[in-house]
Order: sequence, then structure tokens, then C-alpha cells
Amino acid sequence: MKSFIPSTSRVVLLPALVVAVAVWLKGYVEAGDSFGAGVLGALAVLLQYVASGREEARRLPGVRYAPQVAGVGLLLLLGVAFGPLVWGAAPVTHYPRPGGVVTHLGTLEFHTSVLFDAGIFLVVMGFIVTAIDGLVAQSHRRG
Repeated sequence: MKSFIPSTSRVVLLPALVVAVAVWLKGYVEAGDSFGAGVLGALAVLLQYVASGREEARRLPGVRYAPQVAGVGLLLLLGVAFGPLVWGAAPVTHYPRPGGVVTHLGTLEFHTSVLFDAGIFLVVMGFIVTAIDGLVAQSHRRG
């Protein structure tokens, strides 16, 4: 008899990632944050490791490219933090400036703090998934 857990974990993955993004975006309206969202997303991936094993989990693009995801997040963070220096502004200058036109998508306002939080989300999720993959690989070598 086959277990229902691997198929259930695959069904739960996408909704869990959607919830993680919702937690990230909710931080601009109420309590919510990108760090917690990155942890939630990584926990969804961890469920894939536990339920299906390393080989099956590494078939997911987000798992296979987790170090690159963390690297893109770090570049995004550095760009938001130090990009204003190129235009002669102080590091971590908020754009658009006060009184400037803010681009909206529904109720979400696009500004530098959204990009900064996206970078944090990518770094946290990419790092945790990379660490999980490394620990699982190490345990397979020992066992």
C-alpha cells in the first residue's frame, strides 16, 4: 500500500508558498514580514524533503537553484541599500521621495522597501533550503 503523504505534500506546496507570499505582502498593511515569509516557504520545501526524499525534492526548481535564489536576494538587498550612492544620495534612501508618485498594484505600493523585503524573503528562503539540502546530503553520505 502506497502512502498518501508524498502526494499530499506536493498538493500542499503551492498553497504554502502562496501563504508565504501573502505573509510577506501583509506586512505593508498589518503585522507581517518577509523573514517569517521566507521561513514559511522553506518549511514548505522541508515538507517535500521529509515526505518524498532528497531526489524528489531536488526536482523542484526552487530547491535546485536555492543558492542562486539566495544570491539574487543578496544582490537585490545590496542594490537597494547602496544603489542610491550612484545618484549622490545616502545609502538606503527611500524612493519614491516624499511627495513623489507611487506606483500601485491594487493596494500594494511599489517602493524601495518592497524591493528590500523581497530581497530578505529570497535570502532567507534560499539559505534555509540550501542548508536543508546540505544537511540531507551529508546524512546520506554518512548513512
